[in-house]
Amino acid sequence: MKTLLSFQSDQFDTINCPGNEINPDIKGAKLADFLSEQFKAHGYSGEIIEEDWGWMVELDESTFPLWIGCSSYDDPPEWLIQVHPNKPYVRKWFKKIDTQAEVAKISLLLEEIMTKNGGATNLKWLDEGE
Repeated sequence: MKTLLSFQSDQFDTINCPGNEINPDIKGAKLADFLSEQFKAHGYSGEIIEEDWGWMVELDESTFPLWIGCSSYDDPPEWLIQVHPNKPYVRKWFKKIDTQAEVAKISLLLEEIMTKNGGATNLKWLDEGE
């Protein structure tokens, strides 16, 4: 499953953008705002939540908890977007729910958004261990 997208983009300012309150060196608030707006235009809504590793953008229109996380690393910034869940199945009560089709749809849409509207270059889908 494609769940970790690394890329570069000058579109998201890391110099004049406040860092994460917990880890100030981690940037990504503007990327989270951008992704939230882009996914809203595609029918998804959800809250942006600051975490210690970056920002989470909830995608509420799913039968299971679905969200994307974003953060920066290195200088000049590399960006990392994670799609969750990153497993083919989740459990809800005693049911096993297949996540693969919905996660694949989000990953494809994410790549399209970042390429067409996010100024992304050097896009690379990473393995979980990278």
